[in-house]
Amino acid sequence: MNAPIPLNLLLANPTEAPRLREIPYNYTSFSDREIVIRLLGLEAWDLLLRLRQERRTGRSARMLYEVLGDIWVVQRNPYLQDDLLDNPQRRRQLVDALHHRLGEVQRRRSNEDPERDAMVGQLLEAASRAVETFDAEFEAIASLRKKTARQLKKYTANDNIKFDGLARVSHVTDATDWRVEYPFVVLTPDTEVEMAGLVKGCIDLGLTIVPRGGGTGYTGGAVPLTWKSAVINTEKLEAMTEVEHISLAGLDQPVPTIWTEAGVVTQRVADAAERAGFVFAVDPTSAEASCIGGNIAMNAGGKKAVLWGTALDNLVSWRMVTPDAQWLEVTRIGHNLGKIHDVEVASFELRYFEADGKTPVRQERLDIPGKIFRKEGLGKDVTDKFLSGLPGIQKEGCDGLITSARWIVHRMPAHTRTVCLEFFGNAKDAVPSIVEIKDFMFAEQKRSNTLLAGLEHLDDRYLKAVGYATKSKRGGLPKMVLVGDIAGDNADDVARATSEVVRLANSRSGEGFVAISPEARKKFWLDRKRTAAISRHTNAFKINEDVVIPLPRMGEYTDGIERLNIELSLRNKLDLCDALDAFFAEGNLPLGAIDDAND
Repeated sequence: MNAPIPLNLLLANPTEAPRLREIPYNYTSFSDREIVIRLLGLEAWDLLLRLRQERRTGRSARMLYEVLGDIWVVQRNPYLQDDLLDNPQRRRQLVDALHHRLGEVQRRRSNEDPERDAMVGQLLEAASRAVETFDAEFEAIASLRKKTARQLKKYTANDNIKFDGLARVSHVTDATDWRVEYPFVVLTPDTEVEMAGLVKGCIDLGLTIVPRGGGTGYTGGAVPLTWKSAVINTEKLEAMTEVEHISLAGLDQPVPTIWTEAGVVTQRVADAAERAGFVFAVDPTSAEASCIGGNIAMNAGGKKAVLWGTALDNLVSWRMVTPDAQWLEVTRIGHNLGKIHDVEVASFELRYFEADGKTPVRQERLDIPGKIFRKEGLGKDVTDKFLSGLPGIQKEGCDGLITSARWIVHRMPAHTRTVCLEFFGNAKDAVPSIVEIKDFMFAEQKRSNTLLAGLEHLDDRYLKAVGYATKSKRGGLPKMVLVGDIAGDNADDVARATSEVVRLANSRSGEGFVAISPEARKKFWLDRKRTAAISRHTNAFKINEDVVIPLPRMGEYTDGIERLNIELSLRNKLDLCDALDAFFAEGNLPLGAIDDAND
């Protein structure tokens, strides 16, 4: 995203090498180039580069950069914006100071070099326009805030329409930590009923709508890309039921289900299912923070996806608001209570209603071949966002806002053991064990009804990031770790299957450890939970059922990624060494005081 200044520009004037960042108060990841282009335009950046090579005292340049720095720090700090909105006199003083600095630059212009003076004049014109735009934006924002509050309070309480700095700062990014623009307003509706009206109101106001749940996504789906945006946070939509046995369309017998609103935290649904003796299949690593709406929009999976699939496989029905501010209710017909790609045809009924939720608009039916949803051997096909036109799922909020859903839950067998398999040596030799264990357990499921109820893989980079404590006496960090749940109604069958899984690991330079008690099993899975909030950046590769890599080729993929990481790292280090050699060879290093304020 950031474009660094090329080294040849740093060396253009050996008597004074310009700093990489000269715009003050810039605590963001944006470079000088990006800030200048945003505020003054691309042509202004080209002019600055040319003038940099001819810089004399640098005083005029400093004053111009101070103007840009003042504008930038206010634009990137909602608290300063609120302060200036509330204090017109202080805002006028700031704008006057910006004009004064530009006036000083104007006063220092010289006619000795007409071409250079013309470039300075163009920069001053662009900077003056930027200051005028900066000043006018406050009036426009204040006016739009009043209009927005007046429009949206028809649909929700005043307290749910948030313009304050805290709300905007906390909704500028998600788990990606990628910041582009602060939202104009954050909406926090109290009930599902309010959603359609808020969407309609935002459309009428010309605001870009950004749906948001727990903010745990790693794809940037909840990151605002324009200042004129409204983030609709669904976390207060947290109504849910306990497990209910209901009749489903196309099925003869009642099925255990749970109904939830979009803001319910995933772990709460899992806990409700467990209280009734069932299992909620959607189990991402962020289960203690992610919300149901996001699970549907991302088609989330998790360690249980190996057996019961992703969100798509476990949804009975869901409700959403379309970009036209209409209600849409989607119901699956004839649910197979398993993975959707196992059925010949998956059928869905779509019913549209006006914003009041009662007036019917139209009704249609989708009949989609089951094999369309996934390529063979994959748990989730993220290359197909369209999913044959099925709304809501895997669309990351682009075709509407999920507001509620009903899920099937599964009966967990009476006996469960958790295995932790540590593999040492070559990744390419160890990764095939994933395929072997999966194939063995699927065969075992048919033979004795013993299930592989969960499977997760962590490579050595993730293990380092979470501070993994090796269980093997070999010492050192494993190349990869597999954690899996093996469950069944017959304790002897579970024990036998667990022993065979450990034996398979031993044949691949691995060691196996088994946990039986609930407390011990929870400890085995603890490292997986830590991956949801790794404090250190890592380019590790974590595998589970919903990653779109065919399992038989996982070893080849892992080695290929590792090779790329090593090659690129070495190339970057060599390029840096070459650049430093060239820089130091020029001499005249920028040491000591430069740009004396008395110039």
